[in-house]
Amino acid sequence: MRGKNTLLHPWRIPGILLNRLTWPVPFGLWLVNMIHQRVLRINAGVPFMVHFTSQVWGDIIPGKDVWRSFAFSGNCYIQGYNRIVIGDDTIFAPGVRIISANHELDREISGDRDELASGPGIVIGKRVWIGANAVILPGVRIGDHAIIAAGAVVTRDVPAYAVVGGVPAGILRYREFMPENSIEN
Repeated sequence: MRGKNTLLHPWRIPGILLNRLTWPVPFGLWLVNMIHQRVLRINAGVPFMVHFTSQVWGDIIPGKDVWRSFAFSGNCYIQGYNRIVIGDDTIFAPGVRIISANHELDREISGDRDELASGPGIVIGKRVWIGANAVILPGVRIGDHAIIAAGAVVTRDVPAYAVVGGVPAGILRYREFMPENSIEN
């Protein structure tokens, strides 16, 4: 008989307790993320949990509950050289690339140093959805409640409630207005 009755399966009790302790991240993922970040010092400078297959560095300001996407979404590259501000409740899928700085185009190449250009950072609004393998390039501002389709390359600003996709990303349509007290909250 398969059931959730732990009295019949007492060996499941430690796993259930550990998962409750580390909720919403399952204990196994929590443990691997912590070993990579705190013991192996990969993404050690980041003050929130990062998935063990992701690279995150620079000046990143996440909003409320954005840390969940950092913990769950693997194979992401978030480069905050020129600052990245992410609004509350924004979620992103695996493989997302958010790149806030590019290389200097008109400078001499010196083989020993790789200089990044300073410029405006990236601002991502509240409750934005960013699909798998999407790329957001330097200086972009994304409005609240926007959706970035999987595989999109965002090279210019995205208005609020817009759904964008493609390479380069263009507006596909607009979402219907959702009041602040809607189910989406």
